[in-house]
Amino acid sequence: AEFPAELDRIWGQVEPLYKALHCHVRARLSDRYGTDVVALQGPIPAHLLGNMWAQSWENIYDIAGPGESAAVYDLTAILNEQGFDAIRMVKTAEAFFSSLGFDSLPDSFWQRSLFVKPADRDVVCHPSAWNVDEKEDLRLKMCIDIDEADFKVIHHELGHNYYQRAYNQESYLYRTSANGAFHEAVGDAVALSITPEYLASIGLLEEVPDASGDLGLLMKEALLKIAFLPFGLMVDQWRWKVFAGEVTAEEYNDLWWALREQYQGVAAPRDRPPEAFDPGAKYHVPMNISYTRYFLAQILHFQFHRALCDIAGNEGPVHRCSIYGSQLAGERLNAMLKMGRSKPWPDALEAMTGTREMDATAILDYFAPLQEWLEEQNAARECGW
Repeated sequence: AEFPAELDRIWGQVEPLYKALHCHVRARLSDRYGTDVVALQGPIPAHLLGNMWAQSWENIYDIAGPGESAAVYDLTAILNEQGFDAIRMVKTAEAFFSSLGFDSLPDSFWQRSLFVKPADRDVVCHPSAWNVDEKEDLRLKMCIDIDEADFKVIHHELGHNYYQRAYNQESYLYRTSANGAFHEAVGDAVALSITPEYLASIGLLEEVPDASGDLGLLMKEALLKIAFLPFGLMVDQWRWKVFAGEVTAEEYNDLWWALREQYQGVAAPRDRPPEAFDPGAKYHVPMNISYTRYFLAQILHFQFHRALCDIAGNEGPVHRCSIYGSQLAGERLNAMLKMGRSKPWPDALEAMTGTREMDATAILDYFAPLQEWLEEQNAARECGW
């Protein structure tokens, strides 16, 4: 009972931001497709949000983005213009961690990792980070493209590798993250430091752009991460009700869509047939993989980022902060990483942030300029569903 209540508390902190984003996106979709397709009240048809599960909406940025505030640089173009290859992409991410005081990756990492898709065989290209001997045999498995997305993913994946190495002195059962969300949260927190300031400091931008493009950057981030939050929450809400026997097998699909409407404000694009089992299309459901970890990782990585920025002495907006070059932030981060699972997760959270409670207000701080803009856009709209 305590854990579901804690999830409800955290969701309650960010729900107003999600509803503001939902209201704006629904209005923009209605402008594009007409009110016959997207009504200005009620849930959004799920198939219009640019993702099979409507769990992230970044693919409709061209519809939902603030037209007067576009991103002020094209990182993919810059990386290619400067002749980056896969190794240089990874070396750049390693240099980020080195700037925090972490040791360089071992030679075996460069010899045994997969960076480029082989020409002679099929491989699973989904990015993953490994510590094969649970000591120093760190490896990255990834088919790297020279683009902005993979530049960020590499920083994220190396976060896993440095976490794996930090706790390698713990006993076997403690060689993992403080809870299921921490590993993902560490990688995502590092990726938040890929700011214009960071890119300028490593020579990818000639100068730091002014704040005029921030709304566009924040909207892209929100369509990816804020849009995900209710989906990340509802998958296990559905699973728990199924396991508790609250619904019959014939009602599984109806419950799925009822929860999706309740939390996400989305609806099936058409009436679902009685034999449909739409939850089965989400890999984590048939594979019995917990999903709440992903919801909590989204909450925690913003909390980690805000705390590390405070330690680094950041005085500007938190969405502009990069901890690159901060030895103090690196020491605090490493102190938490080294704990592995040797202590209860609130101890690890306290070691990083100074508090024992998960706190979604860090998300509100990060997206404050966007939320203010959304409220202005929604002033004459009827929000909610």
